[in-house]
Amino acid sequence: MDSLDQQLISLLRNDARMSVAHLAHKLKVSRGTVTNRITKLENDGIIVGYTVKLRPDSQPNEIRAWMSIVVAGNETRSVIASLLGEPGVASLHDTNGRWDLLAELRAENLTELSNVLERIRLIRSIQHTETSIHLASYRGESS
Repeated sequence: MDSLDQQLISLLRNDARMSVAHLAHKLKVSRGTVTNRITKLENDGIIVGYTVKLRPDSQPNEIRAWMSIVVAGNETRSVIASLLGEPGVASLHDTNGRWDLLAELRAENLTELSNVLERIRLIRSIQHTETSIHLASYRGESS
């Protein structure tokens, strides 16, 4: 990935619905260049999907949880790729210490959360997990 790819990803993170024409204008390149770059990033597995960001208070009954994950051996990249494809994973973070990864999980209800946990536990090379349900926030992001 070069700096143009990084700028493109940054723009898409901010607004994944931005048109190719608008992206090309912002990056000062042709629409064809933007289209080719996006296709390559998708084919290389760097862009694995697009999502919608919601205001935190827009879904007050949504269940949020944090899952700490230990990965067996040197399989972190494959586990990350699998987790990024899991719709219940809202965010994924690399960390240090006892855990290799920290995943923020979101579900509509406990049954859905149970299904997310079950799917994650089936991912090859996940050695151990520990999940805590998010009960309340006292300070945090507003968007």
